[in-house]
Amino acid sequence: MTIETTRFGMFSRRDLIHGGLILGGLALTGCSPSGSSNGGSESRQILAAAQSSATPPPAAHEAAMTVYRDPSCGCCEAWADIAREAGYQVTLLDDSDMAAVKLRLGVPAGLASCHTALVDGYVVEGHVPLDQVDRLLRERPADIKGIAVPGMPIGSPGMEVPNGTREPFQVIAFDQAGETSIYRG
Repeated sequence: MTIETTRFGMFSRRDLIHGGLILGGLALTGCSPSGSSNGGSESRQILAAAQSSATPPPAAHEAAMTVYRDPSCGCCEAWADIAREAGYQVTLLDDSDMAAVKLRLGVPAGLASCHTALVDGYVVEGHVPLDQVDRLLRERPADIKGIAVPGMPIGSPGMEVPNGTREPFQVIAFDQAGETSIYRG
């Protein structure tokens, strides 16, 4: 496996402003791929359809997971529901200042997504597949602070769409210093 490493230790003012604008845009759109504001019912219908056709997870965790999200974000709730279905004990916390949450938890700006979770001492940023969260907790790498799926790729967990479209994405690991590497391609 090839590992790519990038340094995100120092952020420029432009990086921080750009990250804030992205997070603000996510909050305004309600994290909905269609931009609709139907109270999340469409997200739940898509989630139910995806779950009915998916095979059940091999082993459920009973780990406690805290998910921070903007109060208006429906896809964050969909991802939290997927985590619950996988056996995690999820607490969903609304926070209108997600940029501050990410900064406090050490999420590199280039890896930001719409929600941030804490589970068993690790940070999970964005729409990470739960099998990769399971892997992280099983392997417990000491040199990794967390894993992330940057942005909001269509077709990632919680971002499913009715026509089944899937954008390619990678799961990225990051350490205390902000160094990143591909966790899963």
